[in-house]
Amino acid sequence: MEKLTVAKFGGTSVTDFDAMRRCASVIKGNDNTRLVVISACSGVTNLLVELANGIHQETIRQERLTTLAVIHDEVLAKLPENTSVAQAVNALIDDIATLAEAAATSPSTQLTDSLVACGELLSTHLFTHLLNTQGISAVRFDAREALRTNSLFGKATPQLVETSSLVNEKLRPLCERQVVVTQGFIGADDKGNTTTLGRGGSDYSAALLAEALHADTLEIWTDVPGIYTTDPRVAPNAKPISEISFSEASEMANFGAKILHPSTLLPAMRQEIPVFVGSSKAPQQGGTWIRKTAQRSPLLRALALRSNQTMVTLNSLNMFHAYGFLAEVFNVLARHQISVDLISTSEVSVSLTLDQTDTGGGAPTLPDAALEELSALCTVKVEHGLSLVALIGNHMGETRGTASKIFGAMDQFNVRLICSGASDHNMCFLVNEEDSKPVIQALHERLFE
Repeated sequence: MEKLTVAKFGGTSVTDFDAMRRCASVIKGNDNTRLVVISACSGVTNLLVELANGIHQETIRQERLTTLAVIHDEVLAKLPENTSVAQAVNALIDDIATLAEAAATSPSTQLTDSLVACGELLSTHLFTHLLNTQGISAVRFDAREALRTNSLFGKATPQLVETSSLVNEKLRPLCERQVVVTQGFIGADDKGNTTTLGRGGSDYSAALLAEALHADTLEIWTDVPGIYTTDPRVAPNAKPISEISFSEASEMANFGAKILHPSTLLPAMRQEIPVFVGSSKAPQQGGTWIRKTAQRSPLLRALALRSNQTMVTLNSLNMFHAYGFLAEVFNVLARHQISVDLISTSEVSVSLTLDQTDTGGGAPTLPDAALEELSALCTVKVEHGLSLVALIGNHMGETRGTASKIFGAMDQFNVRLICSGASDHNMCFLVNEEDSKPVIQALHERLFE
């Protein structure tokens, strides 16, 4: 292989037969595409999460299973008959039914991972068959054979050394012969248990595999033509960005820009692999290139929004002119594997937000055992129903007048927490959920329009 491109297609890109056919055209348009990473068909993961959470009423459970079967059968019906593919799809639907029944009585994070992984397993059977009917020689590969993770179900951590070894042993030889279709989002621990990388982890999977293969390009195909100054569904006057740096894009992803999973760019950055983000619905419109450095580095680049936030406020007089209190707090959080996102302190209190959600899609939570330990140290207040607004840019802490523009646009809103100074690339605000979109709209109008 002279060049190797890894192409990832999201759920909306493979939502039905016509969408899958558009993706096949994108693959045909680039002879260097050797590995294709696929999400579950649009809406399937939500159905599987619902089943994993436990549906006690059998009639409702059967309705969800019927919906899943119909989504995939409709694609099969438009493809030439293939007995082995049809049998594989039906077997997976049967597996889902068995797992859903178990989840109705005894749900667990491990069971959730086994259930939701079925979405990608199903879609890759269909898409591989479609590629072969379109004249593209393709083979399906089970990502669990190569993407090794730890056993933290719901948000597993990839084991990079083991993954690299397995990718080069099992996946690379296939890529040298034909197009390989595999699943995003899922992996396996060293015992062979199915794991997931957290909600939206298909991008991350693609980047990890691109890193292990030393790919020349990583393409992320979604339903919008690239990255915008903010979500166009929130601010209709949002503008497309043709090129952006790794550092800017990673800040955007980390703070909620839905077009990329927060961890996606880390593997690409380690190997300096250029990343292209475009729309499989309209590839002719171009998209956004993410590179180590961008030709332009404006003061203000974009706005990102992350909903479903949890803030924990710890208050204790033992903090006043004392040392060691924060160390105790973070020791408790570390023991319970709780990742902290933002933090703000005063003399006698500290407020922090908890990091990203797991596969189940719920708000980050403070486990009861951690709450009990923290309550022995201080007063603990946990708040939900919050959103994080992040302003992304360059040299923001070094430019006069930036703060006055920002806060002038937000004078009608109640800001719960502000984080600034730790990075020259962002300034963050925690606001009430109901204010989040109006805040984005006000800031975008003032700063970008």
